[in-house]
Amino acid sequence: MKPFAYQRADDMSSAVATVAERPEASFLAGGTNLVDLMKMEVLTPELLVDVRHLVSHRIQDLPGGGLRIGAGVSNSELAADRRVRRGYPMLSQAILAGASYQLRNLATVGGNFLQRTRCMYFRDVTMPCNKREPGTGCSARDGQQRDLAILGASKLCVATHPSDMAVAMAALDAVIHTVGPAGERTVPVNRLYRFPSDGPERDTVLDRGELITAVEIPAAPIAAGSRYRKVRDRASYAFALVSVAAAIEVDDGAVRDVRIALGGVAHRPWRAITAERELLGRPATEESFRAAAEAELAAAWPLPGNAFKVPLARNTVVGMLRALTEEAR
Repeated sequence: MKPFAYQRADDMSSAVATVAERPEASFLAGGTNLVDLMKMEVLTPELLVDVRHLVSHRIQDLPGGGLRIGAGVSNSELAADRRVRRGYPMLSQAILAGASYQLRNLATVGGNFLQRTRCMYFRDVTMPCNKREPGTGCSARDGQQRDLAILGASKLCVATHPSDMAVAMAALDAVIHTVGPAGERTVPVNRLYRFPSDGPERDTVLDRGELITAVEIPAAPIAAGSRYRKVRDRASYAFALVSVAAAIEVDDGAVRDVRIALGGVAHRPWRAITAERELLGRPATEESFRAAAEAELAAAWPLPGNAFKVPLARNTVVGMLRALTEEAR
């Protein structure tokens, strides 16, 4: 691990200015992903600016319904919150599926959104990687492909985003609040992540020195019956091959509203907009669910080693929607 300096920021503005002005500086919150990458010398910041004490650690009710979650809230606190478990169970289930108790106790909500890919070639400094070193190539395309993307990928990068929490947040239409050199702004989670064709070295639309301060989840009665399902190689803290966050509302046998987001299949949490549109107004039957899933996955671009993800994603979506409609009867 290369030597680095540590600075406990006095206030938000100085923390933002320091990281914005110094390319070798990084924000530090829980550090559960950053420190691992520093140990492998995948990331080598010369200065860590500690901001965990600057951002909110509270979960607050919003006046019109919904929740405001401080970026400093730990994953464990968010998953255990009674309002989350009752009103947004897919979110609690996604977090609990994501890591060990020790990691959840330390990892923050803000940091969870920004964790880097677990692609083995990104984490191996001896191998070319466009995400780690732009212009060097993508070793994954001709390497081990099992965990790689089937949607939204490019010739530059086929890595997947590792977060479970972000998949649920995408399905819930959550909105990120940030502060940066240009001031405060809000970014919908579904617009937070960039596609690799736009430059795989940048995961998000956040500017240099821009810090996540909170995330807001709007009121969503449909979310009370939501679920998260994660398919992985082992039950113990493995990353998703495919995951699905879903909720569905059925009225008189027809789909009135539906939310679907996929994990483990793309460079970002994948909101299944096509499938949702296909389902609205259609009969809530397995035939409709399958047709919608197939419409969403028509754009899939699998590699030989991960082509199994296409039927796996389709069957997971169908099984999830079928289970949700049966529970609601």
